[in-house]
Amino acid sequence: MKKLPLGIQTFEKIVKGDYVYVDKTEYVYELIDGPCYLFLSRPRRFGKSLLLDTVAEAFKGNKELFRGLWIYDSGYAFAEHPVIRFDMSKLDNETPAILKESIMSNLRKRVTDEGLDIDEETPADLFSNLIEGLNRKYGQGVVVLIDEYDKPILDHLHNIELAEENRRIVRSFYGILKSMDAHLRFVLITGVSKFSKTSIFSELNNLTDITLTEEFAGICGIPCDDLDRHFGDHIRALSSSKRFQDYVSVRDEILAWYDGYSWDGESRYINPFSLLSFFKQKRFMSFWYSSGSPKFLIDMVKGKPESFLTIKNLEITEFVLDTFDIRKMELEPLLFQTGYLTVKEVIETGGEPIYLLEIPNYEVRNAFNLQVLSSLTESGDTLAGSAKTEIGRALEAGDLQKMLVILRRLFASIPHNLHVRLEAYYHSIFYAIMTVLGFDISVEVASSRGVADAVLELRDKVYVMEFKYKHCEEGADEEVKRKLFDKALDEAMEQIKDRGYHRKHLGSGKDVILATFAFLGRDDIEMRVAGA
Repeated sequence: MKKLPLGIQTFEKIVKGDYVYVDKTEYVYELIDGPCYLFLSRPRRFGKSLLLDTVAEAFKGNKELFRGLWIYDSGYAFAEHPVIRFDMSKLDNETPAILKESIMSNLRKRVTDEGLDIDEETPADLFSNLIEGLNRKYGQGVVVLIDEYDKPILDHLHNIELAEENRRIVRSFYGILKSMDAHLRFVLITGVSKFSKTSIFSELNNLTDITLTEEFAGICGIPCDDLDRHFGDHIRALSSSKRFQDYVSVRDEILAWYDGYSWDGESRYINPFSLLSFFKQKRFMSFWYSSGSPKFLIDMVKGKPESFLTIKNLEITEFVLDTFDIRKMELEPLLFQTGYLTVKEVIETGGEPIYLLEIPNYEVRNAFNLQVLSSLTESGDTLAGSAKTEIGRALEAGDLQKMLVILRRLFASIPHNLHVRLEAYYHSIFYAIMTVLGFDISVEVASSRGVADAVLELRDKVYVMEFKYKHCEEGADEEVKRKLFDKALDEAMEQIKDRGYHRKHLGSGKDVILATFAFLGRDDIEMRVAGA
């Protein structure tokens, strides 16, 4: 049984150490045989660094490392080229000055190692002279591989001015590559986000983006169809233990937790970090999410809670998916680029295709929704987790009054500075609670005469829900509140019945329950329940 390469990003170490390796060398061949300037975006911990190291070994001419892999017998010449590797995630970037000096230090080390006589004052000048020097020394075009190109910017999205300064530094640094065309053989830049070309790569306008190309959809990640071939022994070992059941059930649960990523809407890929972590720890957990969830995404949901309602079956164009502007960040493309949404289907329109996005798997859905709930209410993971269990029991039992008590407790934990007096805010938190529970709740459900706020289907029940918010002055007495509650609940129930939101569920054989919720403030919540 081959060893698991968890945390190993070095191709040589994986091959020589008899670790599991999913052969990506056919993709490597297609990369280096195609356009010379390429860009690839993939979520963190999805194999980008290993891919770059594999490309580097091919260009260094280390053919024997590839024995038994696709590229070995492909006819590729394995000619030796000088390779410059830059991992921007390993550079200090606390300030623009520190970032600049860190880049310079890395370049100077390579200059010294190569015995070149170069002394420049800026990263761009030193980089360009290093490329020219290596080209002259080896008589071959230089290969430039840049990993996590966007890290110096993403680390500071909470401080836009600092992020902008770091952006200017890396923009100047990357920008010299086009002018070095005569000295270069190949350039591959990878990262998480996709900054607009005018923002980062304005000078490098010959860069080909392969992120959503069908040809390279499987360049990172583990194909679902290869799970048995590469990890069958590990699944069998687990299925024979007391903690797990048979082979098929373990395999199916692995796919439910960690599969589901796609960049072409057809082929599906497993998150490699989560899969390897599962085999190492022998338990299902949100490994990828807990390894570093970007805080700026949660902050964006806080600032625009209604956007959380739109991320299920989201339709979006490639132009929008490519958008990342520090000054005008949009949640939906960021969720896709960072791995919280993936391509469910590509809808061909005769013009620009439409991408239907969805959350890829249970790992991401559960962890992200729990984090959203915890952050929107600032209730903490403990309270959010206990609310998850209690509300689940209340819904299964049809005891919505008990659920109301728990909702009040959650909403009461919203700090005054986070509280938003909008119906969408309460709707978002409620949706987060339901999705954290694992219920397949549908929001903005269309009917022939309107749109229901939410529909929740259980094994034997269907809840048709409507939410209303009424502004209430601070310090209002109980009589005023009661009148506002009655008005909101009456309006909501009348809306459900008059517009027939519930009618299509009447023949389902399930109990159809009409549930209306009225909000006046943080923990001022009432509800009303009626049968259909």
